[in-house]
Amino acid sequence: MPAMEPENSNSNPAEQFKLQANEAFKAHKYSQAIDLYTRAIELNCENAVYWANRAFAHTKLEEYGSAIQDATKAIEIDPRYSKGYYRRGAAYLAMGKFKDALKDFQQVKKICPNDPDATKKLRECEKAVMKLKFEEAISVPESGKHSVADSIDYHSIEVEPQYTGARIEGDVVTLDFVKKMMEDFKSQKNLHRRYAYQIVLQIRAMLQALPSLVDINVPEGKHFTVCGDVHGQFYDLLNIFELNGLPSEDNPYLFNGDFVDRGSFSVEVILTLFAFKCLCPSAMYLSRGNHESKSMNKIYGFEGEVRSKLSDTFVELFAEVFCFLPLAHVINGKIFVVHGGLFSVDGVKLSDIKAIDRFCEPPEEGLMCELLWSDPQPQPGRGPSKRGVGLSFGGDVTKRFLQENNLDLVVRSHEVKDEGYEIEHDGKLITVFSAPNYCDQMGNKGAFIRFESPDLKPNIVTFTAVPHPDVKPMAYANNFLRMFS
Repeated sequence: MPAMEPENSNSNPAEQFKLQANEAFKAHKYSQAIDLYTRAIELNCENAVYWANRAFAHTKLEEYGSAIQDATKAIEIDPRYSKGYYRRGAAYLAMGKFKDALKDFQQVKKICPNDPDATKKLRECEKAVMKLKFEEAISVPESGKHSVADSIDYHSIEVEPQYTGARIEGDVVTLDFVKKMMEDFKSQKNLHRRYAYQIVLQIRAMLQALPSLVDINVPEGKHFTVCGDVHGQFYDLLNIFELNGLPSEDNPYLFNGDFVDRGSFSVEVILTLFAFKCLCPSAMYLSRGNHESKSMNKIYGFEGEVRSKLSDTFVELFAEVFCFLPLAHVINGKIFVVHGGLFSVDGVKLSDIKAIDRFCEPPEEGLMCELLWSDPQPQPGRGPSKRGVGLSFGGDVTKRFLQENNLDLVVRSHEVKDEGYEIEHDGKLITVFSAPNYCDQMGNKGAFIRFESPDLKPNIVTFTAVPHPDVKPMAYANNFLRMFS
């Protein structure tokens, strides 16, 4: 199917907005495209094409809830409009709702029985649903599961004589090892699985001992750096360290979730961050993001990449370790750092967050879900999530949360921003995103925030993407999803 509804030469104002929106879409300016499609819809809300095109732009911004709403509206206007079902099916698919996606692609096939593209995508969707049913059938209930870590003895894994990569001598990760490993990764060499196991098992024990909300103390005269989503962009991670120094006791970092998926160097990113945590626990803090989960990793590339570069056992091990990641951090009792955002109810205290039993896959509702998935909105109050999970919350919600917990600022990530960051809610909320030119197509800058103690004023540093080897984003992703990206 063509990527965008063909342009129409009609010169009425709504059509003109649509044509401008199509141009913005082609230039990867998806927010601008959404605004222009909205203006077309305001002039003619009965045109299914405008709604379906806006749905596609929402999908590009990972606003799958909004995409489903728009595509549904297109279908209501014209139940024979195949692209409405196609757009909605693609959004359901991106959320991992394969059964809902299948129904929509069946409709596309019914409307366009001779379209080879529709036939191919329906077939792939049927395969994905069958695979899901099979996995559900053979899955073991959580209560009956044993830790995969119990079955791994990395000491017994032989390192072949021809292996020339980084080595851990004994049980201690050293700075020399981490530097050598990063150099090897830069040259697209893999770390031997013995040492990968050693790092991940050591991290598992460290994370398991932490509370769900971690307090960070930055002494007077010292600084602390917060980074947002890195999403498997290893070469941009190296650039952050080039710009801001390697993690150390005197140069500590917090990486605020979404280390993996999308970018095709996620294994390199996660092993580097974990290795620095092993080297010096107080130099590296790690928060869980919505992509540190089985459902996301299955769709967006990390699972496939781990199978390719390490092994099937590592897929299970990473899934388990991701469940041990803390959900939020507080810096000097004043700055609340979380991947997604705030809550659907007022009155949530830091003690409530600390009390969350996080050792599980993220639920679809409740405090843990909202911490990982929610987004700010410009208007006050609360609204439905653009993503279809979590919620949108206004500046009044942020202000009350800060007052009730004697905090000054919320720092969160989770959303790509053109400048790498955005300050909202009267300066009380900052979004920071550290994956520049996200997915090799968004053209955005990346950013990180340095806080100097004791005043903890945010010093935001932005940077642009650096070159990386010719491996496309989503290279290891679910084949079916790649057909829509």
